Formats: sequence, structure tokens, C-alpha cells
Amino acid sequence: MSAIEFILSGMLAAATPFLLAALGELVAEKSGVMNLGLEGIMALGAVIGFICVYHGGPHLLAFLAAGVIGVLAALILAVLALEFRADQVAAGLAVGIFGQGLAALIGKPYESLTTTGLSQIAIPGLASLPMVGGLFKQDAVTWLTLIAALVIALVLSKSRLGLVIRAVGENPQAARAIGYPVIRIRYATVAFGGLMAGFAGAYAATVYTPMWADGMIAGRGWIALALVVFGTWVTGRVFAGALLFGALSLAELAAQAKGVHLPSQLLAAMPYLVTIIILGVISSNKLRMKRNSVASLGKPF
Repeated sequence: MSAIEFILSGMLAAATPFLLAALGELVAEKSGVMNLGLEGIMALGAVIGFICVYHGGPHLLAFLAAGVIGVLAALILAVLALEFRADQVAAGLAVGIFGQGLAALIGKPYESLTTTGLSQIAIPGLASLPMVGGLFKQDAVTWLTLIAALVIALVLSKSRLGLVIRAVGENPQAARAIGYPVIRIRYATVAFGGLMAGFAGAYAATVYTPMWADGMIAGRGWIALALVVFGTWVTGRVFAGALLFGALSLAELAAQAKGVHLPSQLLAAMPYLVTIIILGVISSNKLRMKRNSVASLGKPF
């Protein structure tokens, strides 16, 4: 298999944890709440999901359990930010640190253990195409994530629910004046973000690399946060960004396999370096950022 085939066949799976977490964060941020605790919530989802599968539970149960723990962790942030009007940055960082610490504690007996992932589902005909056939052979969670991205894009841009979420994020005072329950809507979107982050962690630990190790989330939560900004709060761009970082993470592995004479630490840092560069380029376009940013993001209500 060539390096290009390797990257194409694994790109969607590698992008899935980024995309799951970023889609949830996108919905939360559209309502005006920023969750910087994604890294910790993903770690909790990963360890809970792994423990479920390791003890013989089906992957569906693992994802449900990870989703529940993700919602509970996200609701801690919601209570701090929405009830006590705490600074969302500080509250999110606290939740993230708490989640990473708790995940390390719970997962200590399972360090370096492995389990079984999911089998792949191929689209007949397309999966046998030369060079690009691997794109059409993915596990069930990856296929469902692609569907979720499409549904979320349509809901946010075309439905009344999406209009309400955007109204709450843009001008919560006006939204409340016309009868929308701003706080309840924000609770719901933050909980949805936690659910998706829990799913993302479970995917990382039970499907993509079916094992548990402390620190295995390895910055994916931060990348997911960056993707929302990189995508300028537009679902299609967030999807494209997730694909880019998924491909970059595989390119790093392909480069190491080909014996590229660069320090492995530098290769491992490449996706993050590209993140910084792209964010810098995107942020330099003030008009684009202003056009799509959420007016009340991070502001207490």
C-alpha cells in the first residue's frame, strides 16, 4: 500500500474523534457557551468506554456510557457558567483538568490493556476502486459521524431549532424578550457538546486505537476546539478541518515508516504546528471572523 493509499484509507477514521468533539462544541458555541474542558471530557469518555468493552460489553453500551459521563461532566461547566455566571474559560479549564485527573485515576488498573475494535463496513463497488477504495470502507461509527455532520449542518442552517440556537448565541436578551428560554437552551447545547465529546473519547479508546493509556487523548480536545475557530463556526469547514488534521496525523506515521530523517518529536508536532499556522491565517481575516463569529460567545447571561 502506498503512502497516499494509507492516508486516504485511514483519513476518515482518524478524523472521527476530532469531528465528533468539534461538532458538539460547534453547537454549544452557537448558543454562546464555550467549553474548554473537551480534553478532559474526552478522556473520561475514553476510559469509561474502554472499561465497558474490556469487560465484555458491546460497543453500543460503551458509547452510551461514555456519552452519559460526557453529559454529566459538561453539566458541571453549565452549572458554573449559567447558574453562577462563572468565567467560561476558567470553568472550562477546571472541568478539563478534573476530567483528565479522574480518567487517569479510574483507568490506572487498565493501563496498556487492549480490546477489540469494530469491523469495517464497505460500500459495494466503490470499496474496490483503485487508490481511493479505502475511503469507502469504514467502521459504523465513522459512517454515523458523517451522517451526524450533515444533520447538524442542516439543523443549524435550515431549521427553526437552529435559528433559535443561533438567536440565543447572538443576542440572548432579545431571544428572552420574545419568549425563548435562554438558560434551558444553553443547558441543552452544552449537554449535547458533552455527549459528543464522550462519544469522541469512546471512539478513540475502543475503535481507533482499542486500548487505554493515560494521556491517550493527546490534545485531540484542543484540536477540536481549534477546528471550530478554524472552521469559522461553519459546519462544512469544521468537517474539512477535521479531515485535514486526520490526514496530517496519518502523514506523520507514513513519514516515519518511510524513514524521513526528521526527529519523531518534530513529526508528531506537525499537526499542531499546522493548527497554529492555519489559525493565524484565519484570524488575520477580520471580515471573515466577524461575519461568522458568535456575538455573545463566552459572555455571562
